[in-house]
Amino acid sequence: MAVPKFDPKEMEVIKELPASPFMPAMKIYSHPVSNREAVRGLLKKEAIWQISGMLESRLFSPRVVPDNIARAFVFEANPFDPNKGGGPDMFGMIWEYVPVAGGSMIRPGRPFIEDFNEWPDKIVWPDIEAWDWEGSAKENKSLLDDEKFNVCWFLTGWYERLITFMEFENAVVAMIDEDQQDAIKAFFDKATDLYIKIFDKFCTHFPGIDGFCIHDDWGSQQETFFSPSVASEMIVPYMKRVTDFLHSKGKYCELHSCGQLMKQIPNIIAAGWDTWCPQAMNDTHKIYNLYGDKLFVGVMPDNFDPGTSTEEQQRKEARKYAAKFCNPKKPSFFNFNALNMLTPAFREELYRQSRIHYSK
Repeated sequence: MAVPKFDPKEMEVIKELPASPFMPAMKIYSHPVSNREAVRGLLKKEAIWQISGMLESRLFSPRVVPDNIARAFVFEANPFDPNKGGGPDMFGMIWEYVPVAGGSMIRPGRPFIEDFNEWPDKIVWPDIEAWDWEGSAKENKSLLDDEKFNVCWFLTGWYERLITFMEFENAVVAMIDEDQQDAIKAFFDKATDLYIKIFDKFCTHFPGIDGFCIHDDWGSQQETFFSPSVASEMIVPYMKRVTDFLHSKGKYCELHSCGQLMKQIPNIIAAGWDTWCPQAMNDTHKIYNLYGDKLFVGVMPDNFDPGTSTEEQQRKEARKYAAKFCNPKKPSFFNFNALNMLTPAFREELYRQSRIHYSK
C-alpha cells in the first residue's frame, strides 16, 4: 500500500468523541483511510499516522468465553454490568469481583493444586463445543464493522493460568522446580491445544476479528518473575504455537504482559508476537532503539505535566516525539499508558507530524 501524502485539509475536525474511562476526549480528523486500514498499515510497516490504541481499535471480549464473565471483562454488543462479574472460569476456578479494584481475583489462601504433578487427576477440561458460539456471533454481527481494527482479548495465558490453580507463590516456585516442570510443560501443551481450538472458533464465527491480544503477566514493578531462560524453556514454545496458528489465519498477535520485562523482550520476539505495549516502568525509548525493528513497540513520550505545560510546550513535545519514533522504516505506536498526555494540542500536533514523517 502506498502511504498517502499528508494534506493539510486532513486537519479538519469531522467528529468529537467525549471522554471515556479508557481515553480522554478526542477530535477525529479527516483521515485519508479508515482506522482499520491505518492499523493494518502500521503492522505491514507502512504506517500512516501514529496509532494511539483505543481510538483506532475495538476491544472485543464476548461473554461466550466464561473467563470474560469471571474476570468482569465483557465488551461486546450487549452491555455488561461488571458488578455481575465473577464466578467460574472455563476450568471451574471461582473468581470474585472486587468493585474497589474494578476487577476480579481468585480468593487467596485456597490453592486448588499445591503440587502440579496432581493436575491430570484434578483439572476438568472445558467443553468449548457447548459454548454458544452461533448465538454470540449473531448478537455481535453488526459490531465488528470495517471502520475499526477489531482485537479479541484473551485474558488468561500460560503462567497466569498456572496461578489460577496454584496461587502466585506456588506457581512461581513450580516454574523452577525440576520435580514439577515436566508436569507444567505437559499441561501447557494441552492448554495450547485448547487455546488454538478456541481461537479457531473465534476465526470461524467472528471473521471481522483482525487480531488477538493475549494476556500473560511476567513481571512486577521492578523485575521479571522468572529468568529469561525459564521463560524460554517453559512458556515460549507454547506461545509460538499459538502465534504461528493465528498468523496462518491472517491475524495479528499482541502480547499484554505487565511488569518490568526488559530482560524478557528477546523471548517476546522469539514467541512470535507482533506488538507489545510496555508499562511505564519500562524504558520504552531504549526498547524501541534496541528492538523496534523486530517488534512493534508502544512508546511513551518524554514526561511532561499536561496540567501545567503550555500549549506550545505540548506541541514541542509532540514534534520531538514524532521526530524520534515516527520513522517509516521503523514505525511504532503511542503507548496506551500515556493517554493522559494526549492533550488536544499534543494529539493534534502528533497527528500532523506523524503524517508528515510517515509519508516522506
